[in-house]
Amino acid sequence: MRTCWIEDDDGSGSIAGAAAVVFVAAVLCAVVPLGAALAEVETLRGAADASALAAADTASGRVPGVACDQAVAIVHRLGVEMVSCTVSDQGVADVAVTTTILGIPVGAVARAGPPVR
Repeated sequence: MRTCWIEDDDGSGSIAGAAAVVFVAAVLCAVVPLGAALAEVETLRGAADASALAAADTASGRVPGVACDQAVAIVHRLGVEMVSCTVSDQGVADVAVTTTILGIPVGAVARAGPPVR
């Protein structure tokens, strides 16, 4: 006489396999948005860097126009918002940008200008 209440375990491998597939799908559903968020953060940082460089180039006279207007144009093309843009008398541009990633506001700052002598 058997003491186990399960007389037959046919099909238990199918249940275990299905559980493994569900587990992997759940992990992917959690990881994919995080990967997309990391890509958005890098885009935000790139937007801050590019806009600071554009403002500094404009302030130095290499590019015609108004320094912060050039920075705002770059930021808007990259789909983020400008928080602040300042250019010092020495031509150093400080830029702050922001966006919302997964419902969380995220910001980045950058500085660009002539080399320090």
